[in-house]
This record gives sequence, C-alpha cells and structure tokens, in this order.
Amino acid sequence: MIISHQHRFVFAAIPKTGTHSVRQALREHMSAEDLEQVGLFVNKRFPFAELASIKHGHITLEQIRPYLGEEKFASYLKFAFVRNPFDRFVSYCAFMTRATDAFNRNPKAVMRNILFEVRPMHHILFVPQHTFVTAEDGRMLADTVGRVEEMQASYDAICARIGIPSRLLDQVNSSRRGDYRNYYDQQLIDGVADLYRRDLELFDYRF
Repeated sequence: MIISHQHRFVFAAIPKTGTHSVRQALREHMSAEDLEQVGLFVNKRFPFAELASIKHGHITLEQIRPYLGEEKFASYLKFAFVRNPFDRFVSYCAFMTRATDAFNRNPKAVMRNILFEVRPMHHILFVPQHTFVTAEDGRMLADTVGRVEEMQASYDAICARIGIPSRLLDQVNSSRRGDYRNYYDQQLIDGVADLYRRDLELFDYRF
C-alpha cells in the first residue's frame, strides 16, 4: 500500500495484480511525508505498529481507514487494480509451486489440490480481491479500480485523476504462460467460480 499526502491518494496493492509495476511508477512522485508498506523487492513499513508488524504490503482499505482518519479517507482517491479471478488463480498456483516445478509438469493436478484440498483461505495471495477494497458490510471503499487486462490505460486514467504525469509501466515479477483458459476443465471452472463469486460479480469478470 502507498499513502500519498502530497497527492492525496491511497493505493491498495491487491496481490497478483501487477502491484510492483504500479509501485515503481508511483514512487517517482512520492515526497518525504508519503508512506509505503511493502515486503518484496523493497522493504518498507508504515509508522503504525499494528500494521508494521504485518510482513507484507497488502493492506486493505478497511485496515488503513482508522489510521488515516475519516476526513482524509473520504477525500483521498482510493484505488486498486484487479484481475480476472480465473487468471489470478493460475498465477497463484504457479507461483506457490515454483520451487518444485510441479505446476509445469501437471498444472491441473496442482490446481485441484490447492483449490479443493489445501484451500489456503488465510494466505494473503489467495484471499478474494474484493476484501481489499470493500468494507465489512460489503460496501465498495475504493473510488476507482483499474484492470490488469488494460493495465496501462487504467494507470493513465488514475494518474489523470490524481494529477500526476503517467509513464509506461515496467514489467516486474511477470511470467508468460499463455491463455489461462488452457489450464482449466469444467470442475476447475466451477470450483474457482464458486470460491471467487463475489469478485466475478463485483468486478464484472467471467471465464
């Protein structure tokens, strides 16, 4: 997450949505009073003990709200990027088994095991995307949500709203696996659709 008091925005970094590319670009506009929490490639912590103790930078808008204060929370532009849950799940499975190469050998077996057996609901990379940008009652807290599928255009539009110059986003921590749909059968489609149903509805995604 990045909080810019200078430019009055909050960037909620949802895992597996190209957040490191966005962070790199936004850092070019950060001042000394701006804040960031991140745990990969760069290690920074918020000056709030409870949040600083979290070992990553994927803080939710609901979590940061009391530290920011209602006035700033309401007036700052709050944004995030989201990704098709079917594509994001493939990325998660490949990432989590990268040390063993299991995904490349038998992707569907890995996906079934994670989805139906392991089901790591408390793992920060696995949790549904909507939880980062909605309140406990389900209300949307983000003012705008960009899409990974149109990353550059989304970033350009967000920069225009913030009032900072945009630039071409770098490719950071990316991989090339081809079309995510090639990794699915009907059982996996149904399982992912059930798990991430709210993401699919809220962000208007489908297989």
